[in-house]
Amino acid sequence: MAPKDMSKDQSKDEDGSAVDKDLIRELAKLLDETGLTEIEIERAGLRVRVGRGSTVAQVAVSGAPTATSPFAAPAPLADLAKHPGAVTSPMVGTAYIGPSPGAKPFVDVGSTVAAGDTLLIVEAMKTMNQIPAPRAGTVTKIMIEDGQPVEFGEPLMIIE
Repeated sequence: MAPKDMSKDQSKDEDGSAVDKDLIRELAKLLDETGLTEIEIERAGLRVRVGRGSTVAQVAVSGAPTATSPFAAPAPLADLAKHPGAVTSPMVGTAYIGPSPGAKPFVDVGSTVAAGDTLLIVEAMKTMNQIPAPRAGTVTKIMIEDGQPVEFGEPLMIIE
């Protein structure tokens, strides 16, 4: 069996498998166009997963170890989820920092909150879910933008 010719936009990773950079670019563009947070395709034993936010871009060949892309999201976001004051998303949805578009946010960095105060809203399946403060304290970090898609367990804010 003769080896395949590698085009200029295909390269081989450490284990010798072909990585189609054009395919990865197309999938990333599709994420932007559709608003999805992750997309995966498998073709001829090559599995490509591209994601944004807290997900990691991966390329894998069946039966081979997973290789993490150099364009992957940095790990600190995962570390923030373990912070003792982290408020994480209880569901997959879209986060809103205010009660309506253009309205004043529920909280800002430096705001003092009591346990049970509304911090933000996560919309899931056309239902607006108020996310309460799990404890009293001061908001020291807000890690989301208004209207940003969020995943289950993704850190949203830090209250200290």
